[in-house]
This record gives sequence, structure tokens and C-alpha cells, in this order.
Amino acid sequence: MDLIICVLGLLALIVEGIRCQGVYAPPTVRIIHSGHACNVEEERHTERVYTIREGETLELTCLVTGHPRPQIRWTKTAGSVSDRFQDSSVFNETLHIAKILRTQGGRYYCKAENGLGSPAIKSIRVDVYYLDDPVVTVHQSIGEAKEQFYYERTVFLRCVANSNPPVRYSWHRGREVLTQGSDKGVEIYEPFFTQQGETKILKLKNLRPQDYANYSCIASVRNVCGIPDRSVIFRLTNKTASPSIKLLVEDPIVVNPGQTVSLVCITTGGEPPPTLTWVSSNDSLPQRSVVKGGTLTLPAISSDEAGVYSCVASNNVGNPAKKSTTIVVRALKKGRFWITPDPYHNDDNIQIGREVKISCQVEATPPEELTFSWLKNGRALRSSERMVITQTDPDISPGTTNLDIIDLKFTDFGTYTCVAALKGGGIPEISIDVNISSTTVPPNLTVPRGKSPLVAREGDTVELECLVSGKPKPIILWSRADKEAPMPDGSMQMESYDGVLRIVNVSREMTGSYRCQTSQYNGFNVKPREAVVELIVQYPPTVEPVYMEMRQGLGRPVVMTCRVLRAHPSRVLRFEWLLSNRLLHAGAFDAQRDETEYTIRSLNRDGWGEYTCNVINEAGAGKCTFQVTGKAYPPEFYYDTYSPLWQNRPRVYGFKLQWTQMNPNAVDRIVAYRLGIRQMGLQRWWEQEIPVDVAINKGELMTHNLTELIKPESYEVRLTPITRFGEGDSTIRIVTYSAPINPHLREFHCSFEEEPICMFTQDKNDDFDWTRHSAATRDTKYTPNTGPSADRSGSKQGFYMYIETSRPRKEGDQARLVSPFFNVAPKNPYGITNPPAYCFGFFYHMYGKHIGTLNAFLKQKGQTTSEGPAWSLSGNQGERWKQAKVSIHPTASFQVVLEGIRGPGIEGDIAIDDVTLEEGECRDPPPNLSATAPSTSSHIWLLCITMVMTLLEGQR
Repeated sequence: MDLIICVLGLLALIVEGIRCQGVYAPPTVRIIHSGHACNVEEERHTERVYTIREGETLELTCLVTGHPRPQIRWTKTAGSVSDRFQDSSVFNETLHIAKILRTQGGRYYCKAENGLGSPAIKSIRVDVYYLDDPVVTVHQSIGEAKEQFYYERTVFLRCVANSNPPVRYSWHRGREVLTQGSDKGVEIYEPFFTQQGETKILKLKNLRPQDYANYSCIASVRNVCGIPDRSVIFRLTNKTASPSIKLLVEDPIVVNPGQTVSLVCITTGGEPPPTLTWVSSNDSLPQRSVVKGGTLTLPAISSDEAGVYSCVASNNVGNPAKKSTTIVVRALKKGRFWITPDPYHNDDNIQIGREVKISCQVEATPPEELTFSWLKNGRALRSSERMVITQTDPDISPGTTNLDIIDLKFTDFGTYTCVAALKGGGIPEISIDVNISSTTVPPNLTVPRGKSPLVAREGDTVELECLVSGKPKPIILWSRADKEAPMPDGSMQMESYDGVLRIVNVSREMTGSYRCQTSQYNGFNVKPREAVVELIVQYPPTVEPVYMEMRQGLGRPVVMTCRVLRAHPSRVLRFEWLLSNRLLHAGAFDAQRDETEYTIRSLNRDGWGEYTCNVINEAGAGKCTFQVTGKAYPPEFYYDTYSPLWQNRPRVYGFKLQWTQMNPNAVDRIVAYRLGIRQMGLQRWWEQEIPVDVAINKGELMTHNLTELIKPESYEVRLTPITRFGEGDSTIRIVTYSAPINPHLREFHCSFEEEPICMFTQDKNDDFDWTRHSAATRDTKYTPNTGPSADRSGSKQGFYMYIETSRPRKEGDQARLVSPFFNVAPKNPYGITNPPAYCFGFFYHMYGKHIGTLNAFLKQKGQTTSEGPAWSLSGNQGERWKQAKVSIHPTASFQVVLEGIRGPGIEGDIAIDDVTLEEGECRDPPPNLSATAPSTSSHIWLLCITMVMTLLEGQR
């Protein structure tokens, strides 16, 4: 019956014709680690955690499937700027971070998308392990005992080390290990507020002579990730004391710019001798500073280097000692003035007989050293009943002086000079001249005719202008009048001394109202005058598409549309369509429409080229560009192709090149492909044509076998579609030879002695994992009367794999161990017609009254699930190792899977050892095994599959 069904199926395939279509597929992704991980484990909610030691190289590989080839991008969450990994690896399959830092731990995401369906995203959490040197700090407490006149000294030694995972500590006094209760004078405890593992404090109560000794703290993370223990020694003596220091400088230190300043710090106590360091309130010491012992030297000091400098002494006993001094760099800065007419008569003008006040303000460091003097026409001026000189309270308005002229007379007109200086000299004085005369008038602001609104084009340099009158002229302040927005330089206000605001490279965002306003400085202290200037920035039309590639078959129509999004002025005047520089069509723009079209009724070779549409207004032109061609789109290599085929020949290998054609119906029919191939590192290309006899459908998978490729060389392959009108766009990929993990199957033997376990992996979809152990290290306390007492060779030090059936395992739970892939060489270009035979063997140990089942499966590449087991055995088989052998007949690259199933109780541990795979049928399978032989129907279906594969290849 099976044979009849197979023949009917074959006839149906022949009638329909064989087409391999629909290979377009959305992306899938999974992450594997390709570096040296300490551990990779699955946490709850299927979260993968990758553990790595600080300083090692992190390599994560994103394995993707899908067609067309998905684009890959790596991202990291919760990462600061300092955590960014190298940009060169962000878009590669493999993320590479050399010398990883602890701050670079976190969750890494691989995102793959190819335009089909939703992007595929997988993540893995990277945990960076490290252990810093421990630090011991010592604290003393001194208390007075009641009714007795002596002091009890209690000493606390605290050990802290930064680590991940949490650290454990152990204390030693000399060679003696200290533990809680081992010495009545010693307590070891953990403060409740700690967050760093088992932070331990050693308390020495009422110091005794034997307590003066060397104490060592050993920090350990239990060799996790191969991180060794770290230790530190502290010597406690009867002279141990916290540090004390003295600064041999004044506070504050006032200096002139350019001076060299030396700060000297000495230790006055502390055992062990303290270490001195200098710190600054400016986050870091000046670049040119020199530290030698306890002396800090600042050569040619500048104002920027002023601040608080602190000397810190630490010897890990008590709290660090700290002494600080402030360095003040003397300076005189910008000076300003303003004139206040008589405030009692509400005047805006200066009048004879009224009061006038001249105010002068200067910024000074230090402000208490600032002194003022006044001159009239170059002569010193002293305070009098009519000329009152005052210096305001520096706490209220520092650096300000006033000259009040009461009952102004004609003889008071003249030039008044305010002179600012610092006590002690060394800094040049600042003098400010203020002219008081009959021509001194308050300011006024106007906008020149024709300067508002001001129209400019985007990219121009514009000058906004306000005419300011008055004597003296005030400073003009510019700001935005229409909205709370910054000025072109980023500030909220800009100063101008001539009333002109100059904007370079003006942009459309700068359109709006600008306010010019008088400042009280360098002018009259009266109500501010202001005016507004309107700025209109014109810009050419913004259009879409800016660039578009259009491909079309010859003789077919092509329609190009250029759309206006925005423009200023909004009225678009005209449009122009050009091919290269040749005008095709021009006209006035329709005010009712926001787009213009150009149509090629029938595309020919002369119509190929770059079409440009210029949309023009008063400010210029916006440009749409269309690249019109009849060239075929590039092919898309099918990257889910298997690895290069191992042909079991000493020097050559083959590769099945697979691809689909992007948008094959958009252009003329593809008649052939030009295949170019060259060995990497060489210049010469070998080329041939692959004819295409029928029209290609979208998604149709095409193949071509590359043969006689030299091992282990890699090749660059270039594929170019050809239509009757010429070549299309090419696609290039690299074919890299990857030797099978075990190229000589007759030599494959795995005894699980090494940690990589011969590249066997745990199935991620089972219930629990196989465990690698030796009899010498295995704890059988919970599962007596079960499991092997030695490995297959009888060695208690030798390793094997076993399933642990104790809690939380329950009956029926499965653990599967999956071998690496083994490649099978085809005997002819059309696939495998006579499947080769291999003998799969292993030793098993199934001892215990609750033994479940051990299964062996053959899993071939491309299969989502395995068929029934090739070998199976259940129940207690006695306390000894036995051998199993079974012949398998794979038709493609394959894996073998060993599955252990938990029985009804905890005495059900199953172990395996010495797995082998040899070419050829098993010659002498053990007689006591019930290996499952394939049925007649499975042979028939195998023949059926082989015939289908042969037909598929024949249709190419």
C-alpha cells in the first residue's frame, strides 16, 4: 500500500511540474557565544545568562535565518556612553568586545529584519565577573569603664573587596585561622547594612598582647570563572594610630595670575605611615600641576585654576585626615556704568539744578580688595556735600560705587572717570570715562525704514538693525519677541554695541520677531526703550522624493511624480523636467495641485538615465531625481544554505549556490546569469554563463553546484542577471570552507574527559540536562544503590555523563544530549541515492530499581523533529557497563541524540560513556540489546524521497 501511495505522489509531482517557490521567509534569530565563556545557563523565563571574566574578550554570534538575508543590528540596554561597544561590530553577526569591563555587563539584543513580517529579536544577559584586591580598614573605640580608672580599647578590622559574584572572606592571625567562637577575645560578624556579599568585620575586644599580630584577610569567589583568591595583610601594633597632617600654608592664599604656587602638606602622626594625595574642588588637578611627596606645585597659575585644594592622608586606620586651603587668583574684569537722572522729579533728562547719579560697577576677585577712586577732568575728586561718593555694601551689590551730584551746575559738566584697583597692586587698574554735558540725552530706539520686515533667503547672512540715539549710547540687548526661543548663538539674549544683530547662514527656523532693547549699562538708568524687527526667511520648495530608482521593462510606461511638501513663499511659480541636462517639459505650477507628473509612454534604451524635476519659487528650486533604467535587480543569495559539502576527498569540496531573484517581473525576462568566481587573495576571475530557459517567478529558488573548490580556500562569488538588453546589478558573497567537526568518522570517539565534551550540547527544549561527573567527585548521599562507581574503563577519576533523578525531577522528565553535526558526502550532483551506513556505539550504565528509559535517535539536518528511536532500552540492567551498537543510514548532515527519561523514583540514574561513530554497518552488535530495525515501509519511503530529490534536481 505504501508503495502505491508513493508512486501516485510521484505522478502528481510530474504532472504539476516541479517549482521551488515561496522561499521568502521572515527572519528568525538565536544568539550563541563564540568566545570563552565561564558559564552559559538558562534562568527562569528562558533568560540566557552568559558569564565572562573582566578583561576577557566577549564574542556573541547572532545566527539568523530568513530570505532575503536579514540585516543585523546589536544594541544594549541601560548602557551609558562609556558602555558603547565598537561601532564596527554593531552591524555584524558577531559582536566583539575586547577586554570587557565590569560596566559593560547588561542585556545585549540582536535584531534581525528583512522587510518580511516583524523583526526578530533575541537577547542575552552578560554577567561580568571580577574580584578586586581587598582593603582592610581599622577603627578603634575607647570607652571608660564604670568605677574603674582604666580604658578599654576595642578594635574593629573590616575587610571589603569589590566583586561579582558576592565575595566570601576568611580571617587569619599569623598562621591561625580565626572563626567565630575559636577565641573568646574575637568576634566575627556581618553588618546588617552591607550590600557586598558576606562582608566580614573582625572585632578584637579589650586588646591583649597576643592581639598585636599580622592579620590577613582572604577574599574569594570560590574560583568562579577561574578567578583566584586575593589577600591583604595588616600589621596591628600598640602604636597603630589614625593619620594626622598639617598644612604649611595660609588659608586662603591670594596670588596674582602667572605666579607659581606651592602647597606643602606634612604628616604629624599615624601608624602605619599614611599616604598623602591632593584633590581639587574642580574635579581634577590642573594638567600642569606637579605632585612630589606632600608638595603640590601649580606653575604660572591662572584664574581657571582657582579653587579649594585638599591634602588627604590615609593609612586605613580610622578616617582619612583632610586639610584644605583656598587659592584665590586676583583679577579685575569687565567694568560698566549708568547715569540716573533726578529720581525725585521723575525726569528722563539731565537738568541744571537737579540731581544726577553716576554708577560704576566692576567685577573683582577677591571682592573685598576692590577700591574705587573718582576723577573729574583728570583730577582727583573727593567726597563733599554736593559731590557725594559712596561704595555700596559688598554683600548686597559687590563692586559698585556711586557719585551723586546734587544741585547740578553748569560748572559740573565734564568727564568723570571711575578708577577700580585691587589693594596691593600687581593687577592693572580699570578706568571708565563718563561724560556729563548739556548734550547728554536719554536713549531712543527706532528701526530704519525698509529694515522691517527684513526678507532673506535661507543660507544668507542678514543684519537686523536698530538705530540707537542718545549720549552716551547704551548697550543693545537682542532677544526673540514672538516666542521663548534661544537666539542663533544658543543664548536667550545677545549684546550689541552698535545696534546691529548679524546672523550668518540664516535658516528657516529663524523666521520671526526680534526685540532690540536698551540696557541700563553704558547709558541712562531709565525705563528701557525697545523696538521690534520682523525677519522673514525664504527657502526653496521642499519636495519628495529626493531620489528614487525606477526599473521597468522596455516598451512599458513609466510615471514619475514630484510632490511639493512646503515652501516660502508658498506660491510655486513653475516646474522643469530634464533628462540629464536636456529640457523635456516646463510650465507654470497649478496652484490647485501640490505635484507635477511626467510620463514615459513606452520605455526604450534612449529613455534610460537620470530624470530631474526642478520645482521653483522666488527663493530657488527644489529637486526630485529619478534614476530610470531597465537593468535587472540584483539576485539575493539564499543564506540558509547548508555549509560547504564535505566530499571525503583529500583536496576539494563542493558548494550548492542558491538564490532568488529580486522583483523578476519588474524588468525584461532574465535569460541568463553570469557567474564569476575567484579565490580569495587572487586577482583572476573565472566566468561562465548559467542559461535560464523559462521565466523566473518571484520567490523561486534557483541552484547551481560549484565543484572542485580547493580545500581549505575561500572564494568570492559574483552573480549578475542578464536580460536581452544587457547586464543587471551584481551580488557578491563569500563561500568559506568549514571543515566538519569530525571529518574522519572512523576516528570519532568521545569519553567526556574534557570540559567541552566533544562539542555535544544540551537540548534547550528538554526538561533537564545531562551532568558530567566522575565517581571520585559525585555525591551519592541522596541516591544510594544507583549510578556507576567508576567510568567505563574502571577509573574512579575518569568522567562520564549521567542524569541525576533526585528532586526536583519527576517521572517522565527528559534530558537530551545532542552530538555535533556530521556531514555526509553526496555520491553524485543530484543528491544521495545510496545512503551510506555508519555504526553508532556507546556504553551505558543502567543500575537502580527506578531506572527509566534510554533512547538513541538519528536527527537529520532540516528535520524539526526526530523519528522514532533507532535504539531503546528500559529498566534495571545491573551494576555494570554494557555496550550498545546500532547502524544508521543518514541522507543528509546529521546528529545523534541520546535521551534519558526519569523513572518512577530517585534510584534511576542512567550514565553513558565512550561514544563512537564508525563508517560502515555494525558488524557485531551486542546480542543482549533490542536495537530497533527499520521496517520495510521506511525503506520504501526512503526510496520515494530519493526519487523526489532526483526529480527536483533534474528540473533545474
